[in-house]
Amino acid sequence: MRANQVSFGMNKRALATDDAGKSSGQTAEEPVDDFVIGGQIRELRKIKGLTLQEVARHVGVSTGYLSQIERNRSKLPIGVLKKIADLFGVHMNWFFQPEIIGPQEEREFIVRSGRRRKMSFTGTGIHEELLSPNLSGPLEMLLSVIEPGADSGFYSHDGVEGGYVMTGTLDLWIDDKLFKLEKGDSFSFESTTSHRCANTGDTPCQVIWVITPPHY
Repeated sequence: MRANQVSFGMNKRALATDDAGKSSGQTAEEPVDDFVIGGQIRELRKIKGLTLQEVARHVGVSTGYLSQIERNRSKLPIGVLKKIADLFGVHMNWFFQPEIIGPQEEREFIVRSGRRRKMSFTGTGIHEELLSPNLSGPLEMLLSVIEPGADSGFYSHDGVEGGYVMTGTLDLWIDDKLFKLEKGDSFSFESTTSHRCANTGDTPCQVIWVITPPHY
């Protein structure tokens, strides 16, 4: 499931100086785990199908410098991070959720219940948590909570997706077909087909959503 605008609510901590030590106008605070910055930038860039050269040109830095950022070998000015976030269509707080970082040996495989990356879609009544360990694998798995009256509107994208309704009821449109789904029902379809979901019931609807390839 996707929507147009994403916001994240938490305390953020930013890297505030560049390689030359110049201030970015932000107060320097304790750095977060490097994986949150370099690793997440690399994941999002690959999901968007962009090359290092394309991203570097858009944000106004060299390709080599951006490569160093992705490999956690250079500090990242907050102004550059803002341009990267805008290019990828995410809120800057996407990069500042340190509570999601688990032990090194678990990061590629396991997501503990208290370490899910949380996402909310402004004004839609749709909240999601990322269940897959990262966005660089072959699929993206989400827990969607769709509040009563929430509606995603029609959209489409590359790939295939499916889901399982855990609680509540879900109205699902696939092209011009409307399906009324209840607890225990599941579905799958080509994501290139225009689709939409809504909760016309009185209680929140929870859906496990799987998308391949990842489409943040």
